[in-house]
Amino acid sequence: MDAIKTVALGFGTINLLKENLAEVIIDEGVEMDLAMVNQYHQALLTNLTPPFDIVINKLNAYTYTFEAQLELGTLAEIDRLAVITYNSIAKVSTENLAKFPRNKAWNVEFFSDRQDAIDWLIA
Repeated sequence: MDAIKTVALGFGTINLLKENLAEVIIDEGVEMDLAMVNQYHQALLTNLTPPFDIVINKLNAYTYTFEAQLELGTLAEIDRLAVITYNSIAKVSTENLAKFPRNKAWNVEFFSDRQDAIDWLIA
């Protein structure tokens, strides 16, 4: 599925796939901090129609500060998250991140194939 619009962030890209579906790709080596998470959340709110679903495409290796981990994915407007991982390290670290206590629990599934992730969200 091709993006209908791309939103460039200073640390990654959001590909808008549908009015309520986006793919997020964070750049290699980034350490996501709270300000970046807030910018990412604001970009989702500005460009998508809620409730919306997010594909997290873990093409690159990156990390999060503790504060960012607490806030990440807590928008009430996020319905489901599909995370695409390409190796076991990325999968385990993201599964642990998903279990992290935060204000809003994630409705998340993990995939190794991009199309499978998108299909789950649009089904």
